[in-house]
Amino acid sequence: MKLFHSISDFKCKSKTIVTIGTFDGVHLGHQKILEKITSNASLSNLESLVLTFFPHPRTVLQEGTEMKQLNTIEEKINLLDKIGIDNLVIHPFDKEFSRLTAEDFVKIVLVDKFHASKIIIGFDHRFGRNRTADINDLIDFGEKYQFDVEQISVEEINDVSVSSTKIRNALNEGDVTLANTFLDYRYSIKGLVIKGKQLGRTIGFPTANIQINEVYKLIPKEGVYIVCCDVESSTYYGMMNIGLNPTTDANNQKQKIEVHLFDFNEDIYEKPITVSFLKRIRDEQKFESVAALKNQLSLDKLNAISYIEKTLS
Repeated sequence: MKLFHSISDFKCKSKTIVTIGTFDGVHLGHQKILEKITSNASLSNLESLVLTFFPHPRTVLQEGTEMKQLNTIEEKINLLDKIGIDNLVIHPFDKEFSRLTAEDFVKIVLVDKFHASKIIIGFDHRFGRNRTADINDLIDFGEKYQFDVEQISVEEINDVSVSSTKIRNALNEGDVTLANTFLDYRYSIKGLVIKGKQLGRTIGFPTANIQINEVYKLIPKEGVYIVCCDVESSTYYGMMNIGLNPTTDANNQKQKIEVHLFDFNEDIYEKPITVSFLKRIRDEQKFESVAALKNQLSLDKLNAISYIEKTLS
């Protein structure tokens, strides 16, 4: 897949088949559109092209809006590459770009720059200044500038019955099982292992503290999860706590992300780690003593190992 970091960077003399959107999550609904793009491109001898934006347009157009994302840019690139897209254009979205009229966007971007022969778009897609243009306008522009338009119908999307909003809501409620079903892959976070207070090792549960650099990445609801971790080209199972550690650090006000890896005793400080969520076990809670916390962690580990053996073996 060829990657371009702005519309102006795109260089391809071939005719293209294009789709446009934020594609946050690259979930089952998105995959339906993207598979149409790749199959149409193959049949018509066209180059497939996805135009997406960063930051999310809503955060630019609605000042003060905090929009947590399902994917980092790196994750989105990898997911689209796996689907088989030929060209990915990630355009920096700003207010100046948002002021392009619908026809200017079509003529300057889709026709002159992308050489679009066909556009495949969702039934509810809107574009142009103030998002005033819709699929009917795009069809009219297609007749004027000689490109075809194919609409993904509401029925097709409803057959999948999934949206980025539904996935965000599921993760905010801690329902990673439902989120994974909608995504068709395991939701994950990636970060760097940093030094913590090392209290876990004193009670037999050493943890890797994870620092997430992409502040826009959505972190699931606080609590304890069964997870699968990739670190240094190896995969390990474990359990993760997202929260404030109220039992051992009563004054802490900053959310921590810690993972205890099963059957693991390596030094991975300053190493990257990817954690994929399998199932939520329970809420984070404050225990009367460290001994009570240790007992609960032992039960959590038995629960996690049982789930892994029954579900993944």
